[in-house]
Amino acid sequence: MGAPDDPAASRRIQSERAARLLELLGLSEDELCVILGVDPLTLLSGQLDHRPELPILLDLLAEAEEQAGPAVLRRWVRAAGPSGRPIDALNARDFAAFEDAVGELSRRGFVLRGGGGTDA
Repeated sequence: MGAPDDPAASRRIQSERAARLLELLGLSEDELCVILGVDPLTLLSGQLDHRPELPILLDLLAEAEEQAGPAVLRRWVRAAGPSGRPIDALNARDFAAFEDAVGELSRRGFVLRGGGGTDA
């Protein structure tokens, strides 16, 4: 393992975090680039140290992942809620609205509401 200030180790950690968020929410690479405000090359190279959103979003989603699981989160992020779809808040980089949506999911007991949606 590298030293704490090892740039290669830091890039690897950031790449792993980015991959984790992508998998957790079922994001495309393009969506992840928009959410983090980076270009694809920056994402692929793992040079995300200047992006504080990444660890914050993962921390914000930790309880939801534990309580509901990744499959529910992937559906939830694209489902319409009281304030719209959480993915739209992320794409707009409106992290406060996304945090509110996570809070609403928590208040509902990490259960998705609705019915008869089409998953084609």
